Amino acid sequence: MMNRYPLWKYVLVVAVIAAGCLYALPNLFGQDPALQISNAEGGTPTSEVRERIRDRLSADGIRVQDSEITDDHLLLRLGSPDAQVRAADELALALGGDYTVALNLAPATPEWLRGVGGQPMYLGLDLRGGVHFLMDVDVDAVIDQTMTGYRDEFRRQLREADIRYRDASVEGRAVHLAFVDAGTRDAARSELTSDYLDLEFSAETIDDSPELVATLSKDKQREVRDAAVGQNMTTLRNRVNELGVAEPVIQRQGLTRIVVQLPGVQDTARAKEIIGATATLEFRMVDSSNFPYRGDEDDPVPPGTERFPERDGGLVLLEREVIITGEAITDASSGLDTQTGQPQVNIRLSGSGGSVMNRVTSDRVGDHMAVLFKENQIQPRRVDGEVIREQVQTEEVINIARIQEQLGSRFRISGLDNSREARNLALLLRAGSLAAPMQIVEERTIGPSLGQENINQGIAAVAVGFLLVVAFMAAYYKVFGLIANMALVANLVLIVAVLSLLQATLTLPGIAGIVLTVGMAVDANVLIYERIREELRGGSSAQQAIEAGYGKALSTIADANVTTLIAAVVLFAFGSGPVKGFAVTLSIGIVSSMFTAILGTRAVVNLIYGGRRGVRLAI
Repeated sequence: MMNRYPLWKYVLVVAVIAAGCLYALPNLFGQDPALQISNAEGGTPTSEVRERIRDRLSADGIRVQDSEITDDHLLLRLGSPDAQVRAADELALALGGDYTVALNLAPATPEWLRGVGGQPMYLGLDLRGGVHFLMDVDVDAVIDQTMTGYRDEFRRQLREADIRYRDASVEGRAVHLAFVDAGTRDAARSELTSDYLDLEFSAETIDDSPELVATLSKDKQREVRDAAVGQNMTTLRNRVNELGVAEPVIQRQGLTRIVVQLPGVQDTARAKEIIGATATLEFRMVDSSNFPYRGDEDDPVPPGTERFPERDGGLVLLEREVIITGEAITDASSGLDTQTGQPQVNIRLSGSGGSVMNRVTSDRVGDHMAVLFKENQIQPRRVDGEVIREQVQTEEVINIARIQEQLGSRFRISGLDNSREARNLALLLRAGSLAAPMQIVEERTIGPSLGQENINQGIAAVAVGFLLVVAFMAAYYKVFGLIANMALVANLVLIVAVLSLLQATLTLPGIAGIVLTVGMAVDANVLIYERIREELRGGSSAQQAIEAGYGKALSTIADANVTTLIAAVVLFAFGSGPVKGFAVTLSIGIVSSMFTAILGTRAVVNLIYGGRRGVRLAI
């Protein structure tokens, strides 16, 4: 008998290995420190702005190696991480808040390779690459917001109970209710105490005026703080899920800070835009007696109102009382108005939010309601020759509409500039509002968290282990050992290629999965070769031994690999983070090792020995 493959099997093996080499190749070119710049609308800077950027970097002695323009950003490749950081500070100062300047690691893959879809696989933060945010939650703001809510509830409840008060205000972390006389104050205390058990009420006299002071208990303050940080972490997880980041790390640090690590992220501008956004929405009624507003920025405003700029220019007066905030929004989606074709955001409210909106708008049909957009931004400025960053809150009215009918739990925001703005706003709203404002206090693109020296030692250990296996196989199985080593190299190439095609994130647990796969691939060849030697000792011819070795060992190899694959699938289904990374590389390695260790080595053995009678096998 002769061991020969049909032509199509040889073509298949060569094609798969060639494709593997092609798509694994991008990982050899590394990454360049880069800056990613986009305007406020998420588009590419204009040619005038690009010229300003080049002039500014040239004046500061920062050399740009290459620049790329896409539909939504400008990418500048720089020579070193130091130049990257310097350029980021200078450009953030020069361009201001109208542009987003984000650190990035751009693949150095040649254009011809990118043209055929070749991209390097992502590396986790424990290897190299990714974005690190340290975010500080403003718990004082959420407590102030909580007390403001109590103040509004007190007003409403006292009005319904026909108890008259002179003033209601929030001072520090307390609500002050002023009354005409002590009897009215005591009546208000009796009315409110039973309904607000988390508050501590005290009767005081301030400037000869009887007042009722409500403060949060320490336990309630701690509960509000923990709830705010917890809700913000949940919101950040939802936003990361919207970005599709593999193996993110979102964890609490201390009392008020949250660490967000996004391994393998390339579009860091988009990540910063979504993760770092501290935007909140407030729905307020427009002051009807002063609409449209014709005053100036410095003119005093009527009591009970606040003045805000409109996105399209001009000013508007809004009533101080907030109807609902973004917390009441349960879902939001972008779309187009069927009548005007303009972008819009369709919003669904929670039950309580819909009830409040329904109650308020039932008495205000025909009046105007505004959507106030608030965002905390970090803006740079130069102090004593150094660039520092400070927090600035921007507020603008993005939409004013007449209430045509009583609103409920579903309505829409229109008047947006473009579809991209509608999608971004819907994403923020859909991912959940922040219980408290946050600011990014630290942002960096980082290398290995375990230390580059440890990573190099780990890679060296893997390489030494691989070489020892190769040396053993070559010495013990001779020519067949060399064939197994070729399959082992091809297996590693295919694993890297598939990870690159899937744009998966490789972490240290993932490398452990690859190492385990290498051992399993060698086990398959050992089973085959030992079966061939056993057949030779039993008097079989070389061709019969080859046929029996590959045929009879196949079931054993398949059983072992299938059971391991089942375990990997279970790990992926029920695990998270690093466990999933291990499961992914292990699954890919099992499938590729079945291909290389059985089909690949058999093809080479058939080419060498398949057409020769009476040959002696070097095994």
